[in-house]
Amino acid sequence: MDRQSAQTWFTTISQKRDLLVRLLEEPNLGTLRIDVNQALEEMDDLIDEFKQTFPPEPFSL
Repeated sequence: MDRQSAQTWFTTISQKRDLLVRLLEEPNLGTLRIDVNQALEEMDDLIDEFKQTFPPEPFSL
């Protein structure tokens, strides 16, 4: 996987995280709330690892 493919994948994962955050705001989630919280924690870990592995490239002209 090249850097651009990884960046595209990362963007997709980040967008899915936003969906989980919105789902967590639903009042009728019940016990599913635990699973959504766990998924968010794991996504956050994955995003942090990605940022460490692929730090932003310096801007150049």
